[in-house]
Amino acid sequence: MPRSEAEVALLRAASATDAKTVEQLAAETDLKPETVTRAAFDLRDDGLVAVEETVEESATITDEGRTYAEEGLPEVRLYRAALDAGDDGDPVEMGRVIGASGLEGPEVDIALSNFARKGYGSIDSGKLSADPDADPDADPDADPEAAALAALAADESVADDDVLSQLDRRGLVEVTERTVRSVTLTDDGVTALMEGVEAAETADRLTPEMLTSGEWREAEFSEYNVEADAPEIEGGRKHVLRGMADRVKDVLVGMGFREMEGPHADADFWINDCLFMPQDHPARTHWDRFALDVPPVRELPERLVDRVEATHREGVGEDGDGYHSPWSEEFARAIALRGHTTSLTMRYLSGYAGADVDPPKRYFSVEKAYRNDTLDATHLLEFFQIEGWVMAEDLSVRDLMGTFEEFYRQFGITDIEFKPHYNPYTEPSFELFGRHPETGEIIEIGNSGIFRDEVLDTLGVDCDVMAWGLALERLAMLTTGAEDIRDLHGTLADLEFLRNAEVTY
Repeated sequence: MPRSEAEVALLRAASATDAKTVEQLAAETDLKPETVTRAAFDLRDDGLVAVEETVEESATITDEGRTYAEEGLPEVRLYRAALDAGDDGDPVEMGRVIGASGLEGPEVDIALSNFARKGYGSIDSGKLSADPDADPDADPDADPEAAALAALAADESVADDDVLSQLDRRGLVEVTERTVRSVTLTDDGVTALMEGVEAAETADRLTPEMLTSGEWREAEFSEYNVEADAPEIEGGRKHVLRGMADRVKDVLVGMGFREMEGPHADADFWINDCLFMPQDHPARTHWDRFALDVPPVRELPERLVDRVEATHREGVGEDGDGYHSPWSEEFARAIALRGHTTSLTMRYLSGYAGADVDPPKRYFSVEKAYRNDTLDATHLLEFFQIEGWVMAEDLSVRDLMGTFEEFYRQFGITDIEFKPHYNPYTEPSFELFGRHPETGEIIEIGNSGIFRDEVLDTLGVDCDVMAWGLALERLAMLTTGAEDIRDLHGTLADLEFLRNAEVTY
């Protein structure tokens, strides 16, 4: 049987005793590696050669990784600065430690997110506590990630796959996989060589010249090998969080809701005061709130401002009781990044947003909120909140729970758990929890309740309103299996995970 020229060259270059890689055979035959691969598969199908495949991983240090190999990992520098600033592990103000460490820009977030993960200490209420007796594995002088970066910077290999995977997630190395194919002659292949193989002229493609001349009628074309290697092309795609947000919007619109919109930076009046949140509440201090150094809001509905102040001081109704604590209109007019998108709900329920709010009504938003939280697997400084509320007569907790069960069922989640909770602005209130599909861990996915009279009466609403704030990122964790919110977006985002993650439809 006549063989193609590439097949004949491969048979003559291959060995029955020593396996040769495709690259070696390509060099010996002056053929392209893809041509050798195609010929090897064709010969394998006829039993003339054996093809063995192995997967090799290689790691290449990135520019960022090379910088940290020279200057030290951000979390290591933060730990050393915390040790120098503290006394026997006593908490130290975070700003002081960060200043002493010399960290700037994104390095600060990177250091904070890895500080506790490595056992260097803890972060609580804006203070760092460095553990002087950290486990040996967490010793900065023997940090396995730092050691791996140093080895890669010196063109040495690293055998610890777990460390390489972590560095790959952090974007400090690029781990690539390569399939290595080795070819060996079989007994039938040796026999074919001894009997003599004849090369047949074949064409691997149809050209315009062949069509014009009619040569294509007599030509013998090589078979198309669907198993041959092809370059992997990574095209652009919608981010999984954006896809999840769009899916949430589709579900809520299908449930009869209309979308709200409003400013990300807003007066504290709309963010907290209308919600009957006392101005001395811990969540309204700089520990949780991002205040902006800009002039205060001038335009607020004065009559509503007066009612809100009266509610904070005296409560509502004959049996009402306020907070009996200072209330400042100056503070209410100050601008901050919204800590929750309930500021939009306050604008809409008050009628200030210009929407029709005669009951019954349903509104929602899927927008960003900002909090000065401690970074961990389930918290970021900015996140997407699924805000929603329903205005109608005689609403109950059963209505609220039923709404959640229907909403999450659209994403294949049917085991929602509810836990009673306290909010200054809703009563009754409860938190929502879901089970992570990979770890089995129960994680909080939202907060909800029915607005108190101190909120509704002040806004001029004379019927029930049930409301909630759900976490989009945590919904994405439950549906995609992501175990760390930072795998979804941020400096540690896992690009390979994002390329393959699917939004539930």
